[in-house]
Amino acid sequence: MKSSQRLATSGFAATILPSNMLQRNHDPCELACLCRQAEVSSHITFQCDWWLGRIQEELTMGIVSETHPLRQLFMELVTRHFDYEIGLRDPEVKTYVANMLTEFCDTRQLYQLRNSEGRELRDVGEMLLESDPVYGDAPSFDRERQVRKHIGDYTLFFTGMFPESINHLRLRRNRLESFVDWMKAGKESYYIVSKFEEFEYKKVAPTFAKLACEFESCVFGLNMVKNDLREQQYAIWRHPEEIIM
Repeated sequence: MKSSQRLATSGFAATILPSNMLQRNHDPCELACLCRQAEVSSHITFQCDWWLGRIQEELTMGIVSETHPLRQLFMELVTRHFDYEIGLRDPEVKTYVANMLTEFCDTRQLYQLRNSEGRELRDVGEMLLESDPVYGDAPSFDRERQVRKHIGDYTLFFTGMFPESINHLRLRRNRLESFVDWMKAGKESYYIVSKFEEFEYKKVAPTFAKLACEFESCVFGLNMVKNDLREQQYAIWRHPEEIIM
């Protein structure tokens, strides 16, 4: 890898999950954020801005290309920790998790779920009600699958990347859900999605079955990804001269 590519990738990793976001007890507003707040060399800042400009443009268009450095970064981190730390070497699971992280860099995707009135849903309890086609608000079983898939992604993302935010959300909104409740809801939701095994859903059903079975391992792996990103961030702030060389 050329030095400029290494610089851009490392710098970009440092902007995704800044330490102040990881330490604050609230849900993330944006995963891709500016790095100008740190006192680093102008060359590093320029490279970071260049990559940020690319992802912001693609997020505005609603798509991040398969070859985008952000997607490649997440795939590399997920593969590293899932393969060697937790022994989860399933390629479909790793690809799914890496793609989820990429898509959730756009908070419009993270908070995409809305009820029939168009109100944004961020509460897992409300999402579960929205997914119920019998006693809840889901008008069809396809809607149940759509909502359950989002619940699985949403809970996996927060329990893995921002577990400290869950208790804060619970207290702020006077909700009863705990970390364990989120884990249970995510695992159950992926399992339900995996039972849609016919027609267009047949091919991906086994992947969701694996996600349900390995939900706790995926949470642990994402926690390692988060820690890795934080360490990379500290590296660029403290040792920019090593990256430039």
